[in-house]
Amino acid sequence: MERREADIFISGGGIAGQIAAASFAARGFSVVMADPVPPVTEADLDGTDLRSTAFLQPARDLFRTCGLWDLLEPHSKPLDQLAVIDTVGWPPEVREHKAFRASDVSDEPFGWNLMNWVVRRELWSYLQEAEGITTLYGTGFKSLVNRTSEVIVALTDGSSVRAKLAIAADGKFSPLREAAGIGVKTTRYGQKSLAFTVTHDAPHDNISTEIYNEGGPFTIVPLPDIDGQHASAIVWMNKGPRSVELMNMPVPEFEDVMQLRSTNLLGRMRLKGRRSIWPIITQTADRLVEGRVAVVAEAAHALPPIGAQGLNTSLNDIAALLDAAALSPGDPGAAQVLSAFETARMPDITRRARVIDLFNRIAGSGEAGIQAARLLGLKAVHDIAPVRRKIMRAGLGPE
Repeated sequence: MERREADIFISGGGIAGQIAAASFAARGFSVVMADPVPPVTEADLDGTDLRSTAFLQPARDLFRTCGLWDLLEPHSKPLDQLAVIDTVGWPPEVREHKAFRASDVSDEPFGWNLMNWVVRRELWSYLQEAEGITTLYGTGFKSLVNRTSEVIVALTDGSSVRAKLAIAADGKFSPLREAAGIGVKTTRYGQKSLAFTVTHDAPHDNISTEIYNEGGPFTIVPLPDIDGQHASAIVWMNKGPRSVELMNMPVPEFEDVMQLRSTNLLGRMRLKGRRSIWPIITQTADRLVEGRVAVVAEAAHALPPIGAQGLNTSLNDIAALLDAAALSPGDPGAAQVLSAFETARMPDITRRARVIDLFNRIAGSGEAGIQAARLLGLKAVHDIAPVRRKIMRAGLGPE
């Protein structure tokens, strides 16, 4: 049985786990990262992640510190504005259209949008050559011995890793989190979201748009052109049965329904590639630390896809854990490190989960009273300048 030693063991080789590995290795820590599923790095393969992520300014800053931004920036599209369109009925009737401009709070874009499968591809390529990182794809976490001075992790291939810190970045159903004895609280909405890519006639002008209607937002996020055509990533939330119906709908009929739902904002939209479907939940871990185990990303919190908060909140976890590790460079799993990490992240995670939960309920409601309150709230947030700027700054990340 092979036995490895490292400063840090990471369970989970998705985007968050990959970025954690790159970030800690860039700080001089040795890292072993394991994931039972090989990475899918092409758009047309089974299991590919067809969602997109708007990486906000703090995420970009994290990428820069570990040398990833030069790889990712060429595949990104900047987000200069965030627009909100409030609609009711079917076909949707537009009641209000408000734009939030990055220039109100910064001289840079809000963020940069990339397709998740592209991010995985670029990170996978980077990790193959990065010093101090051992990647074990096709090998999963099996069991944990959580000692005062170290962790010993057994893997599914029969090998083991002895490390000073174990990071659970292995998703909503994290086996490492469960092995550490950390529970979760879960809220289910009966919603699912479709994720797919479209081309369209009109330019998006680097504007990300959320169109509210019963069932949840229809979110349009700008992408670089595809085959010379304007392109965007779409996340479309609905009640579960409706999402399944849309997922299985013939393409011509699906495009017609999508056109109505988009309020014809960007002209004719055409589906580019496949559709994927994802359940919508809010889930938060009871705590972020147990012994020498730190819980991050979707192992710590899963949020509805609203306001680009999901993966950005995950990267805030990684940045905070990196900062905490500076307190004890020789022992990244020391009690003072993990205490500082949990103190920095738990209040922010709790607040964001509460706000996104409420926002999801309001944005997708079909009740007339709630829809009226939603419209009044949108106007108040946008039209009162100090409130607008405060909300936008809060959306970028914790202060």
